Amino acid sequence: MPIQSRLAKGAKGRIELKEEFVPGLLDLDGFSHIILVYYFHESKNFELQVEPFLENKKHGVFATRAPKRPNAIGMSVVKLLRIDNNILEVENIDVLDGTPLLDIKPYIPQFDIHQVEKSGWIEDKEDDMKDIQSDDRFDK
Repeated sequence: MPIQSRLAKGAKGRIELKEEFVPGLLDLDGFSHIILVYYFHESKNFELQVEPFLENKKHGVFATRAPKRPNAIGMSVVKLLRIDNNILEVENIDVLDGTPLLDIKPYIPQFDIHQVEKSGWIEDKEDDMKDIQSDDRFDK
């Protein structure tokens, strides 16, 4: 499983919503990307300091995207391919099958892209991101 949606090139998935939520999809097809907010249902317990992917040193959980979190909430930006009634077909997904979806939001570059001055401990890890997949460090 890819560790982030941007690294999940070509991984396709589908989101099946309850029929009652279909009216909420009106005009979502006008966006190429969407933000998925979900519950890390397979994550048990949490640690306040974790060794994240790409690193062999502990960091505070809030300085990482590790799934073992006090609130167990994750998010991913995925490409929206199409909507067919209550089914959303997406690409570049890094979410486990069966993960409970909490919300869907449109990805809006005018709001969501920020000029940053620093990227913390991840700044020098770009070369390490190319082929990394999740491992078992958060299965314990």
